[in-house]
Amino acid sequence: MTSIELIPSSGGAFEITVNGKKIHSKLETKEYPEVNQMIEVMEKQV
Repeated sequence: MTSIELIPSSGGAFEITVNGKKIHSKLETKEYPEVNQMIEVMEKQV
């Protein structure tokens, strides 16, 4: 079973994980992810 999770934080920061593996962190990058890029990464993880 695949698990995709958006982990909210304060100040508009968040992290996205797929099956427990972090694929994006706005906390670290200070940038919003590109939607198409996140979809590609998620598809590769499943």
